[in-house]
Amino acid sequence: MQRLISAFRNSVRAFRRLIRHETAFQQEMMLLALAIPLAWFVATSWRGYALLLGAVLLLIMVEVLNTGIEAACDAVSREFNIDIQLAKDCGSLAVLISIVLASGVWGIAIIERLGGVPL
Repeated sequence: MQRLISAFRNSVRAFRRLIRHETAFQQEMMLLALAIPLAWFVATSWRGYALLLGAVLLLIMVEVLNTGIEAACDAVSREFNIDIQLAKDCGSLAVLISIVLASGVWGIAIIERLGGVPL
């Protein structure tokens, strides 16, 4: 049980730091705050609602991992290094892919809602 409590405290510490200092994380948390009620009106089922919110949560999760990669790279060296650049670029690409995925899920759900026909 102590491990779970420690893990929870570590997670809260990371959340506090990200919400105070990381603009992308702040923006994605605002997106989640908007998505929670908006998904209720867009989704045609509980599964659809969960999928819409899950897509946003996946985006946030990838952003958190990307921030961790960047922090680890910066802790190693702040000078230019081709391998560190690749690590940071790959993290950025992962965020972009999750943005495309979330946009696609939301786009399909909106088309389904407006068209009245499940896709």
